[in-house]
Amino acid sequence: MLFNLFPKLKWLLALPLLCMFLCCFSTAKAQYFDLEKNRKHVTIPFRMVRNMIIIKLKINDQGPFNFILDTGVGLMIITEPNLVDSINLTSKRSIKIPGLGEGEDAEAYISSILKVGIPGLESHDVSAAILKKDHFNLSNYAGMPIDGLLGYEFFANVAVKINFADSTLSVCRPQDLRPFRKSNRIPINVEQRKPYIQMKVTFPNGNKMDAKMVIDIGAGHPISIENMIKKNGLPAKYIPGNLGVGLNGPIDGFISRVKDVEIGKFRIKDVLASFPDDSKSQIVSSVPRDGNLGLGILKKFEVIFDYPDNALYLKKGALFDEPFEHDMSGLEYYSVGNFEHVVIGRVEPGSAGDLIGLEKGDEIMSINFKPVTKMTLEEIDSIFKSRDGRGLLLEIYHDNRYDKVILTLKRRI
Repeated sequence: MLFNLFPKLKWLLALPLLCMFLCCFSTAKAQYFDLEKNRKHVTIPFRMVRNMIIIKLKINDQGPFNFILDTGVGLMIITEPNLVDSINLTSKRSIKIPGLGEGEDAEAYISSILKVGIPGLESHDVSAAILKKDHFNLSNYAGMPIDGLLGYEFFANVAVKINFADSTLSVCRPQDLRPFRKSNRIPINVEQRKPYIQMKVTFPNGNKMDAKMVIDIGAGHPISIENMIKKNGLPAKYIPGNLGVGLNGPIDGFISRVKDVEIGKFRIKDVLASFPDDSKSQIVSSVPRDGNLGLGILKKFEVIFDYPDNALYLKKGALFDEPFEHDMSGLEYYSVGNFEHVVIGRVEPGSAGDLIGLEKGDEIMSINFKPVTKMTLEEIDSIFKSRDGRGLLLEIYHDNRYDKVILTLKRRI
């Protein structure tokens, strides 16, 4: 399974256990953000990187740091271990987390209450889990420093509008919220510090499923459906894939399409979907659910989260009619060396990259004569999803030599 379609699944499957375990240690006080006094609205810029919403914030007046905004996370998590030495903690407790990591218990700190600085907002009683080892490698995936994840606390007390067209968040108190004109109000339930929504999924054979989904803007995929094989069987057309790395190793699964997805009054057609292999799945959830609604769908809308009023507002955005396209290269890749080098981490068997002999560890130097040092990872993603049959000239560093190869993109799903 390819990173540029499902970026979060590399670490998503580990987070539920981590959150359930750490919530037992968090402060009993409510943890939330509010607007500064005498302010009714605050606008916060964000950067969209490989289907992740990244904002800047300070911790204990240090920073700024880059955090992924993530409704699928029930507490603030600092993934960059070096931050523990720079944010002036007054105290911290060390705990072990069973099952996270490569065969051994992971370790984390539980911080004292932090002063989390986002311009125009005030944090109240917010603490965090600080991983002693970066198990997720989000910085290499994003091609920029990523220091952590901010979830429930950010949304708990305020209404948040997400405008993907101009990359801004508009935050207000619920009583001051003015929803979009002609938007659709959809009820949600916040359970165990995460938002859930009821929606309908229609499969290619016409079968329909009423699905309870966690709304997860930290997941880059459109939709993930759990226990699919056990309940419904797979669609007729699918490809096997590596969905990422979970608690005890690789997560096997499948990538396919569903006929449509209904959310409120909206119907989205021909949606790419992932199906974890339920015979091997390591997904852990304390709330019964059918899957996960990710940013791959939500970015097609203008979005408002109003946790206090248990509401989600959606309005069609500029990307609503864009088709869903899967990566056609078969390459998983990440940045290293101060984010200036792009290295292949995995080649999907039978894919375009596999057919020309690309291997794990090969470095991509240029695409169509343009050096990757002058490209973002999102630009590379876009090229590799651009058109079935398109030929690309890649310069590859392999076995201490430079080679030029023609990669012909191949649509597989």
